[in-house]
Amino acid sequence: MKSWIFVLLISGFSLSGLAQTFELLDKQESLQASLSETVRIPLKIRNNTNNAQFYIIRKLHSDLNGTQKGYFCFEKNCLESVIEEFSKKVEPGETLTALAYVLESGILSSQGNIKFQVFIKGNPTDAIEYTVSVSVLEKDHKPIIFQSKDITIQDVYPNPVQDLAYMDYRLHNESAVAKVVIHNILGRVINEFELSPFEDRVKIQTEEFVSGIYFYTLYLNNNGVLTRKLVVRK
Repeated sequence: MKSWIFVLLISGFSLSGLAQTFELLDKQESLQASLSETVRIPLKIRNNTNNAQFYIIRKLHSDLNGTQKGYFCFEKNCLESVIEEFSKKVEPGETLTALAYVLESGILSSQGNIKFQVFIKGNPTDAIEYTVSVSVLEKDHKPIIFQSKDITIQDVYPNPVQDLAYMDYRLHNESAVAKVVIHNILGRVINEFELSPFEDRVKIQTEEFVSGIYFYTLYLNNNGVLTRKLVVRK
């Protein structure tokens, strides 16, 4: 009888030890995004063992609609959206902090869940599951910052921006030549975007920008008609 009790105690301690081999930090149970926004779900894993471990982070399920896209990113390197798991070695006692699941929220309001599973490579039976509820809502109306017989343009959003911002506009005159130029505080041009009469939104990617203050200028028929501030925060 005593031997059975001893075995049960040892088993209990073993299971308790397995449960503490790693943990997920700063978990988000819910996330809210606006239409046409890019948001990040952090996936922070702490290795509580005395050995380096390879961790598998797997997307088990998502309710993404046809206009949405999700993918794993480590630092500034992102995988294709069709890849549904990521593997990374974590040293003993260290925390993996640069991994995130990035969601492009799309153009339709929606409510759904994204479910992840995390485990040490070769030991999927000792996994932690992590579910995030995601709500995508119509963005608040952005103010019109310039309007003429040729163009109506709204303010950049989000601002401050981390990786991706948008600007909505409408060209009323197809023969008008319009563009938005991004420049830094010293006036050096960083990027520029032609405003097509057949589109109504500019996508401004800022992944390569360093944190700081930038400016964007609207040019209409080669004349600068408006300059406003754009803040980049990493």
